Amino acid sequence: MKIIWEERKSGWSKRDSDARSNWDVDYARIIHSGSFRRLQGKTQILNLGDSDFYRTRLTHSLEVSQIASGVTRQIEKDNEGHDIFDYLPDLPMIQAIACAHDLGHPPFGHGGEVALNYCMRGNSGGFEGNGQTLRILSKLEKFSENNGADLTRRTLLGTLKYPIKYSLANGSEMSPKLVKNTTTVKLIDRASSKPPKCYMDSEMEVVEWILKDLSKSDHKTFTEMTAQQGGKHKKSSHKSLDCSIMDVADDISYGIHDFEDAIALRLIDKDDFEDIVTPEKCSTYLDYLKERYPTEYENDIYGQFVNQIFGRSQERKHTISRLVGFFIANAEIVENLAFDEPLLKYRIAMNGVAEKFLNALKKIVTDIVIKSPEVQHLEFKGQQMVVAVFEVLESEPKAFLPRDIYKDYKNSGEDLRVICDYVAGMTDSYLLKTYERLFSPRLGSVFDKL
Repeated sequence: MKIIWEERKSGWSKRDSDARSNWDVDYARIIHSGSFRRLQGKTQILNLGDSDFYRTRLTHSLEVSQIASGVTRQIEKDNEGHDIFDYLPDLPMIQAIACAHDLGHPPFGHGGEVALNYCMRGNSGGFEGNGQTLRILSKLEKFSENNGADLTRRTLLGTLKYPIKYSLANGSEMSPKLVKNTTTVKLIDRASSKPPKCYMDSEMEVVEWILKDLSKSDHKTFTEMTAQQGGKHKKSSHKSLDCSIMDVADDISYGIHDFEDAIALRLIDKDDFEDIVTPEKCSTYLDYLKERYPTEYENDIYGQFVNQIFGRSQERKHTISRLVGFFIANAEIVENLAFDEPLLKYRIAMNGVAEKFLNALKKIVTDIVIKSPEVQHLEFKGQQMVVAVFEVLESEPKAFLPRDIYKDYKNSGEDLRVICDYVAGMTDSYLLKTYERLFSPRLGSVFDKL
């Protein structure tokens, strides 16, 4: 592998006496970062104190890290002698990328993301959670003077999930705005205010540094976009090898673990499952169970599988573990001959039949849980609080921003992005307390600790 992928933008290199690899250093910087710790206060799907059981962004990131390691090991075991073998990531590297993948998500999940994109509308440059991850890693973390966590070029490439910039990806009909025809309240048009999947233009310099060693042809192909009908946001076309491993692991974790949470919280029942995850959609998994555990599964394999999922917690946990192992085993190598660079030429994807099953699991979480009125009410409330806090801070920065944040704001030439960074970095509870301090008449004291 080219040594250029181990370089850091600052030029820093570890001492010869340091026994760690560069990927060990990257992993350590992620794990010890303030942004990573704050993930414990950012919820995965449910929010605003619904329960103390469900996964947070922190536990989700740790699970993605473990699954990504498993996928890497499985590809390595199943493809000995393949050209990809020399380019598979070391475990500390893929763990660093997986642990970092959600750092940029704001309070209250995707609702908060839409809210901040609305707040940063027009010439302010927009907001997107994955793009904020790159911004945190390359600028905002405190491990270097000017380069954030100052990670290696390859690790940053692995975190670049969508290698297209906001201004180019933004759809012509997707401008953040308010809902029309409301008379007593101002409401965000959530559909038109949804950001494109991209990085922000403010990180264009670091992206160019990451892609510096690519040939002109590889650079052009890697940053291609696919147009969508009706003026919707454009979509990026490619991911790096390391990013694709993380992405598969993220899909597995989302499809299985969020589904597990929803069952444990009784938000999904057997009827919901049987309507969406039919025997046909999980047929390969049923064959896998019959072959792997012939004495345990006999005639009605689907019925036994469903009963285990919705049975005692011990049975469910055992079945969830089997599901994770099944999907890891069904990850495969995809080759794109349009690229010369091996880190772009190869990627990992779920095979088609297993992907159909995984998509059904994700669909049940989306349709029954995320889109439910109960969750949408909470997402809406969180979104409204994000906008309210942001607009108060923007209205009079010197009066409302903490001193150190205000200093950064002034030094930046009063760039609104500094306020956006501050709000995006808040945990759910920190934003809620800030909102209550600003808007609740009976709450808030100069002695309160936020």
